[in-house]
This record gives sequence, structure tokens and C-alpha cells, in this order.
Amino acid sequence: MKQSITSLLFAMMLVPCHAQVHPAWGDRGDGTYANPILNADYSDPDVIRVDDKYYMVASDFHYIGIQVLESADMVNWKIVSQVYDRFDMPGWDANNHYGGGSWAPSIRWHDGRFWVFFCTPDDGLFMSTATDARGPWSPLHCVEKVERWEDPCPLWDDDGQAYLGHSVLGAGPIIVHRMAPDGSRLLDKGRTVYTGPVAEGTKWLKKDGYYYLIIPEGGVESGWQTVLRSRSIYGPYERKVVLEQGPTPVNGPHQGALVDTPSGEWWFFHFQSVNPTGRIVHLQPAGWRGGWPEIGTDTDGNGIGEPVDSHGKPTTTAADKPCLPQASDWFDGNELYWRGQHSSRLMPQWQWCHNPDNSKWSLDERPGWLTLHADRADSLRPCRNMLTQKAMGYGGTATTKVELTDSTGSTFAGLLCNGKQFRAVGLCPEGVFTECDGRRTIVAKGRFKGVCLRVVTDLEANSHRFFYSLDGASFSPAGEPFAMSSGYWKGMRLGLFCYSTADNGGHADFDCFVYDISGWPAAGKGWR
Repeated sequence: MKQSITSLLFAMMLVPCHAQVHPAWGDRGDGTYANPILNADYSDPDVIRVDDKYYMVASDFHYIGIQVLESADMVNWKIVSQVYDRFDMPGWDANNHYGGGSWAPSIRWHDGRFWVFFCTPDDGLFMSTATDARGPWSPLHCVEKVERWEDPCPLWDDDGQAYLGHSVLGAGPIIVHRMAPDGSRLLDKGRTVYTGPVAEGTKWLKKDGYYYLIIPEGGVESGWQTVLRSRSIYGPYERKVVLEQGPTPVNGPHQGALVDTPSGEWWFFHFQSVNPTGRIVHLQPAGWRGGWPEIGTDTDGNGIGEPVDSHGKPTTTAADKPCLPQASDWFDGNELYWRGQHSSRLMPQWQWCHNPDNSKWSLDERPGWLTLHADRADSLRPCRNMLTQKAMGYGGTATTKVELTDSTGSTFAGLLCNGKQFRAVGLCPEGVFTECDGRRTIVAKGRFKGVCLRVVTDLEANSHRFFYSLDGASFSPAGEPFAMSSGYWKGMRLGLFCYSTADNGGHADFDCFVYDISGWPAAGKGWR
């Protein structure tokens, strides 16, 4: 059965999704790359190098639980773990923290360990460590129970003293605390070292006797990248703007990481906010002159760099083949990935919206399928059994097959798109339905044990459409094309769900999730 479904879905993907030819992005396969290197919502990225490997974390907000990505060449990335698998704070079992969760984490390597720090707007400053980026990760430790902090980053100085810098919700000022060397607690109330226009995203770098604060300013949509430097960690700090939009189409190029290679090259990662995809990741060449970093290319001659469209890849001691983070899933569960302290056979691109109920999903009940048992919800938005991943590229096609078992007449399951809106196509006891922000419409009436569901996305035109097939061969539109918007600080996502409007609902089995992404590098599509 699995083989026939797989063959069918591959055949279905041969139908082109878009008439136009999309520009390349990421690794071009010829020693160059095109920005963005990650055309997906890895917002507020932080990157470090450990020996000849690079590691990235990004904001996940209300999605559980900070994906860790690894690369050998700064351009091609795979997800290798997640830092945590739940929040043990009030409201996280009931989808009550949209827009909360992990804001702008930082990752550092110190004393033979990876350290990740992040704040939530409501719950505090948290820390986790691991000896291997692939996990396991230590339980989340609350360093400081506080509200309205954001964007923390630690620094361990040459004398062993530890510090932590952060900003405050609403963006600024930048505050520096002394911290216990084991990262467990802060040792003072902190000192304000800088106040600027929407100053946030604190990242430390110490080089040649200077303390550098690498910070974004000016806001998400139209901001720029600033660097501060001082001989004292408490300042006073000199200031220099090092990256701006200028005459380029790359709005708000800022908030990221300045990283070196083993050969001594420097590179800068930053995001660009693009609706509905979210905050996509660009890579800029960098260097140093007169004790200040230079980033991008100063095309207008004003002394401030602008983003590049494309560039030769970094010179690294190793190189990855052109690839993208994991996307498709056959639900065979053949590999284990750490989510916090717990290993899981669920692939790491999947994230639960708020805390999952682990008793209501399984890869074992029906081998080769994902089983989702319905939780009690009136619509998709409060549905706890909502499993999602980032929309990627300039567009693409995601297809799944779902079979529904329900004796209550109250279970809804299927394929979703969410961001600010919550949209879905799915199967219920009455037939095939669509949902838009809680409003459900039957589009094919009947009692169907299983259907194939599809969404075709065009993220450039921001026009998307659901389809369904009763025979697995011919697909019919399920509703009209629709637009999506980023929302709750996150870009558009795709995923699977199952909920019931009554207690003791049924369950859904998903055969696979085949995600064909257009706009891949010239080296080819697919990650398997």
C-alpha cells in the first residue's frame, strides 16, 4: 500500500505548480550562492562556528522548541535537534500563548558545551546546554523569572567572568548583567549601556581587546545593522552603521551573527521580512577595517554596506552538497532526533503549536503512517494536535493522504496553512471540508474513508489553493485561491491536524507528507 501511494504522489508532483521560472536561491551548485540562503522563516538567526561546523538557532515563538541547524559551508543546512519539547508554564497546554515563547535565542560554545539562552515575553530568561548539538539538551533552566525581557546573549570573558546582555520588550535599551559562570543566575540588576532607535537583538563578540555589540536598529521592516564597540564591557560605546537597504530590494537587513571561517574569512547572517513567508535568511561577505566590520557591498559609496544578491561561497574546510532543511516525511520513523532530553522518531522539521499531548499521536499504531487522535477544540486555532513546518521557497506543492476513523460525527482532520489566518482542507464524517478562521464549509458531501489532500503555494504572488482527490488521480479545487499573512511574529506554515468538537472523538491516519519545493538550487530537488 505504501509503495503504491508513494508512486502515485510522485506522479502527481510531475504537474508543474507555476508557469514562471523562479530565480535560484541557496547553493547554485557552481561554487556560488544566491540570497536568501534559507528561503523560510528562520527569524532572528544566530550562528556560531565550532571547529569546521556551523550551528544556527532562530526564534520559534509559540512553536515548540528551537530547532538547531548544522552546516559545513554556511549555505546548506540540516535540522539536527530541538532544544526543548515543552514549556512547563501556565497556558502552554491550551494554545494561549500565540506570539509568546522563544524570542531571538543565542547560541554559544563555551567550556566544551553548547549554550542556548532565550527569553519569553511572559515567563522569563531560560538556558539549556548540550555537549553535542544533536542533543540531548539539558532541561530548560529559568535563569531569571521576569517579564518583558528579550534577545539575551551571554559572554564569557578572558578572566572567567560571565556577562549577559539583553534588551527590553519594545526594543531597548541594551542592558548588561554579571552572570554566574555556569549560567545559572544573574549576579546584579544590570546596567544600561546603550539606548538607540529600536535597539535589540543583542549579540556579543570580543576581538582585539574590543567588546563588540552587534545589534539591529530601526525595526523589522525598515531597520539596519549597527555595531557598537568599547574597551570596557560597560562602555562608553562607539557606534557605526554597517549594513542598510540602500538601493537594494532587501528591506530591513539586520539581526544576525558575525562569524569567521577556519581560513579567516568573515561572514554575516541576517534576516529579511517577507510576507507571507516570514523572516528569511541572507548571507553577506564581511571583513574588518580600522577595527570595524564591513558587511555586504557599499554600492552607493556612503560608507555603509548593502546586501548582495549572490556571491562566491565561503572558503571552508568541508562542503555540503546542495540541500535544504528536511521537508517531506514518509512517517517511517527510521531515525531518532533529540527534542530536549527525549529522543523522538518524528522528523525534526515538525513542530507542535504549543505543548503537545504525547498520548494523542503515534508512529507505531499503524506503521508507516502518522496517527493523530482528536483533541477537543471548536476550530483549528485552539487545536492542540496541530503539527506544522515552515513554508519554504518561492512556492511548491504539499500532498498527503488521510484516512478518518470516527463514530461520533464530530472529528475533523487534514492539511492546514496558518500564519495570521488558520485555513485547512480536510475530511470529516460529512465529507471533504475547508476551514477559514473557524468557518467550515463542506465542498464534497459523502462518507469517505480516505482522501488525498493538496495545497499549492505561490509565496511570491501570495496566492494559494487547496485541492482534494477521491481517487488519488484527479484533483479538484477545494475553494477559491486565498492569500496568507504572517502573524504572531511567524510566517506561513503548512501542516497536519486532527480535532473533535465533542469529547471522545475519532482519529486520523496520514500516509505521508510529500513537499515539493520550487526554486531549488540548480543541483536538483529533493533531500532524500
